[in-house]
Amino acid sequence: MDSTPRIGLVLGSGSARGWAHLGVIEALAAHGVTPHLVAGCSIGALVGASYAHGKAEALADWVSGLLWQDVIRLFDLDLQSGILKGEKVMRLFEERFVDARFDELRIPFGCVATDLARGQEIWLREGPVTDAVRASIALPGLFAPVRRDGRWLADGGLVNPIPVSLARAMGADVVIAVDLGADLVGSAQRTATDADTRTSGLARLTQRFTFRDGEATPSLTAVMNATIHIMQTRIARSRLAGDPPDVVIAPRLGPMGVMDFHRGAEAIAAGREAVELALPLIERILDR
Repeated sequence: MDSTPRIGLVLGSGSARGWAHLGVIEALAAHGVTPHLVAGCSIGALVGASYAHGKAEALADWVSGLLWQDVIRLFDLDLQSGILKGEKVMRLFEERFVDARFDELRIPFGCVATDLARGQEIWLREGPVTDAVRASIALPGLFAPVRRDGRWLADGGLVNPIPVSLARAMGADVVIAVDLGADLVGSAQRTATDADTRTSGLARLTQRFTFRDGEATPSLTAVMNATIHIMQTRIARSRLAGDPPDVVIAPRLGPMGVMDFHRGAEAIAAGREAVELALPLIERILDR
């Protein structure tokens, strides 16, 4: 009987901070740690699907060269149910990275969404992968929700930002979870500074929506950043306490904001570094 533990990799929510997942995947592979299954939520679902389809390296290459101008070009405004429709993003994702059904992936994959009407956690593991990922990333206020099986589905981070429970249900013996908000708990949220604005075209574009020196009232972007971070980190703390993973990898991403998708290289490097810090525990758990 095979005694090799089934390793489940859990990739948490965190918007642009989620590019760190790609660095985690790269570093784990470099140390010979190969997950047998992957569960993801929101941006973790997008990266996790790419990994399960053998396209994580291609996604990392694309992300590393992503400029703020490229991010803007993916915007398709829809102010009825969210700022963005999300159709451009998912069309690119399907064409370049994952055009498959769940049963066609190289390893088992599952992702989490939220039933907006009932507040229920929905596990998605069947049908076209792109449709499931689109539901999982539908962050309220940013992306429009998705209609699926008679339900309106939104971002899974509303109920289970780091879906350890899903990985366990999929058969994982050892769960390695990536927490993108570990360095945000109890810390002040910082938004774009003057220095950030000078170096980032995207920050310049949204300058009028961010905090400015001397202003007491937070702006739209500042409120969005803080609200999403607070919500997801607090929910994650509660869920992880009830169903803890065997190992938590916690990239140090500092003030990276919700829409900082053009900072992919920085996030990927942080993911690699986080694996190095967690490696002794990973090796001890697997040896045991």
